[in-house]
Amino acid sequence: MTATIPTTPADPSAPAPAPRRGLLRRHRVLASLCALGVVLAGYTAWSNTRPVNLSASIEIEATPAEVWQVLADFPSYGKWNPFIISSEVTSEGGRLEKGAKLRNVMHDASGDTTFEPKVLTATPGHELRWIGKMGPGWIADGEHRFLIEETGPNRVRLTQTERFTGVAVPFFEGKLKADTLPQFHAMNKAVARRAEALGA
Repeated sequence: MTATIPTTPADPSAPAPAPRRGLLRRHRVLASLCALGVVLAGYTAWSNTRPVNLSASIEIEATPAEVWQVLADFPSYGKWNPFIISSEVTSEGGRLEKGAKLRNVMHDASGDTTFEPKVLTATPGHELRWIGKMGPGWIADGEHRFLIEETGPNRVRLTQTERFTGVAVPFFEGKLKADTLPQFHAMNKAVARRAEALGA
């Protein structure tokens, strides 16, 4: 015959042993961090599918070559440009071409801001496009474009656009439209005056 040793049932209200409590705490922290990561990843993806777009166009009595001459003359920007008050090619060779690095100082109602974008397209008489990034590239990106379209003899349409994406962009949409968009119009008018003067 085998003797049976009586056991006392565990008290469910008794505190868990310290190692177990620590493990539960770590699991909760990890679960919270994972949930936060999922939320941030979802917000990042959402913000990049909902860009803020600014656009301004103007008709200019000039040739595409004359408008391009004005846009590509970076050293003269400080004399006439109310928006991009300074621009220079900083990459080796100093040529305005695809892959070139720029240093632009932009002016709007909030003051001056310096960006160092990379040129994506530089097609004389047709298109100039660059992209600037804030931080690692997912905080705020701005793709700026000047498109020159011939609409008739000695007449073109200049369209200036910028597409903003990134997690910070939705918080600044109102400011971009209120402060930056008017500067697009101001620069377009200044380009028109300067290009039309070239052909006068």
